[in-house]
Amino acid sequence: MDISAFSALVFLPFVLPLCVYVTFSDMRDMRIPNQIVVALFLVFAGAGLFALPFDAYLWRYVHLIIVLVAGIALNAGGAMGAGDAKFAAAAAPFIHVGDLRLLMALFAANILAAFLAHRLAKHTPLRKIAPHWKSWNHPKFPMGMALGGTLALYLCLGAWFGR
Repeated sequence: MDISAFSALVFLPFVLPLCVYVTFSDMRDMRIPNQIVVALFLVFAGAGLFALPFDAYLWRYVHLIIVLVAGIALNAGGAMGAGDAKFAAAAAPFIHVGDLRLLMALFAANILAAFLAHRLAKHTPLRKIAPHWKSWNHPKFPMGMALGGTLALYLCLGAWFGR
């Protein structure tokens, strides 16, 4: 992996709880709160100064802009929710561009696993734990499960296998 283990370790304790909350919130309400997206951005803005060389830190904001523009286009086409697009944009600066292929494979696997887990749990007694969650009866999939899981898993892998 091209992400440094140091930067992944700096980001991980701040990002992991946000990713867990995004997953929970998207399953419960079928929305990702703007406060979490802003918090994720602020984590990068603050911790990124310590975790990355300054030139790399500044270039990572370009990732945010590119993913935000793509997310807005996908949202306009109905392919992605607005909260998902904003969360993906806020998560983009955490990703080293050299890990993009790995990230796409990780995201694809995570979408499949999250979708299967959600759809299976919907038809098991696990549903009784949270019967009021909107995602159980909503025709769309709560993509925050896959987005939050992918970012968390990427940073965990980066902390372990990063350069």
